Amino acid sequence: MEHQISNEYITLTVSAKGAEMRSIQRDSVEYLWNGDPANWGDRAPLLFPFVGRFTKGKYTLNGKEYAMGIHGFASGLPFQVKELQEDRIVLELRDTEETFSSYPYHFSLQVSYALFENEIRIGYCVENLSEDTMYFGIGGHPGFRVPLEDDLDFEDYILEFKTACRPDRVGHTDACFLSGENTEFPLQNGKILPLYHGMFDDDAVVLQNMSDCVTLKSQKGSRQVTVSYPDLPYLGLWHAPKTEAPYLCIEPWTSLPSRQDIVEEFRCKSDLIRLKGGKVYENCWSNFIS
Repeated sequence: MEHQISNEYITLTVSAKGAEMRSIQRDSVEYLWNGDPANWGDRAPLLFPFVGRFTKGKYTLNGKEYAMGIHGFASGLPFQVKELQEDRIVLELRDTEETFSSYPYHFSLQVSYALFENEIRIGYCVENLSEDTMYFGIGGHPGFRVPLEDDLDFEDYILEFKTACRPDRVGHTDACFLSGENTEFPLQNGKILPLYHGMFDDDAVVLQNMSDCVTLKSQKGSRQVTVSYPDLPYLGLWHAPKTEAPYLCIEPWTSLPSRQDIVEEFRCKSDLIRLKGGKVYENCWSNFIS
């Protein structure tokens, strides 16, 4: 089931499956990728309780092995609507027998979307309902149409970071596991990344140590999207490799995939969030649509 919220600037459609954004419209113009399976069948999946791939599709916790697919399980499960107002929606996922078999925690995950003029504020609230410390990663994976205007091309667009920075590109292997070999990722004037399809031929570009706000824009057009992620330290940029797919995913994450050939012990993966029993974790990031 899909639910719609709106204000005088934006109309947002959200699915109960995976709490996924399905449409972002301003002035009847669509900003979100349409989910065409010829390129990528998703639109804006939620990544939880892990970001990326596990080596051999599994991890260990206290010495016991568990299986989990890429980006966790939340995107494929039904959420319950806890609150629905004209310009705000809150959806919740709780653990089940199925999730417990691959992730042995009792938890509540609430995802909220709230509209403030031309801004979509996306909130994550994770409550650990278990006694033991809970380890997890979380993040967004929204794909935006590029071009945003019909008379422009993908290569007409840039990403412009809000402040000058010298990010590192997180190194990964051909199989998209961490290689441990990070490299500096230069930007024009410390802020500008021109887009071209070939930059994704080796899969995602994952950055760290970058500005916490970036804008997708073109000097030839007027429509743009600004993604702000003050408390998510990693940023994935992606479209389907070796294609000319007409979209760009701008993905703020709290954590990274597994290392190559290492089945990770969850308690030892330093970038995961550690949430003690009975405690609550909250985070918020935004999309500005103009």
